[in-house]
Amino acid sequence: MWFLQILSQWKMAGRKIFLFIIALVICLLAGYIGAYYTTPEIPTWYEGLQKPDLTPPSSVFGPVWTILYIFMGISLYWILETGVKSQDAKLGMILFIFQLVLNVAWSYLFFSLHSTFFSFLIIIMLWAVLLCAIVQIFRFSIPASVILVPYFCWISFAAYLNYEILIMNPMYFGISF
Repeated sequence: MWFLQILSQWKMAGRKIFLFIIALVICLLAGYIGAYYTTPEIPTWYEGLQKPDLTPPSSVFGPVWTILYIFMGISLYWILETGVKSQDAKLGMILFIFQLVLNVAWSYLFFSLHSTFFSFLIIIMLWAVLLCAIVQIFRFSIPASVILVPYFCWISFAAYLNYEILIMNPMYFGISF
C-alpha cells in the first residue's frame, strides 16, 4: 500500500514539473519571438534613434527581459496549478495570454515595422490588459499576481520610453521598412 502512495506522489510531482516546464517554455518562447524581431534592429535602426536620457544601455534589456519572462512563466504555472476551472481563473488565463500576444506584437511593430506610434498604442493596450490580468489573477492566486508586478513596472517604464522616442523621432510615426 505504501508503495502505491509513493508512486502516486511521484506521478503528481512529475505532473507539476511538466506543467512548470510547459509554462516556462510558453513564456520564454514569446520572449524568443520578440527577440527575433528586436535583435537585428538594435545595432542599426534602434541605435540611430533619438532617445530620452533615462534610456538604459542596450545591454540591460536582454537580462531584464529574461528575468521578466521567467517571472511570467512562474505566474503562468501558478495559474495552471489552480486547474483553471473557475470563471475567475479562466478570465485570468485569457488576460494573461492576451498580454503575452500584445507583448510580442509590440516588438514586431516597434522593431520590425519601425512604428513608434502603433507600438505606443499597443504598449498602452498591453499596460491596461496586464493591469487587468494582475487584478483578476489576484482573485484566485496572490503569488501569481504579485510576481507580475515587476513586469508591470517595466512595461510602465517602456511605455514612457516608447512615448519619448515617438516624440523625438517623428519620422517613424507610421510604418517604415
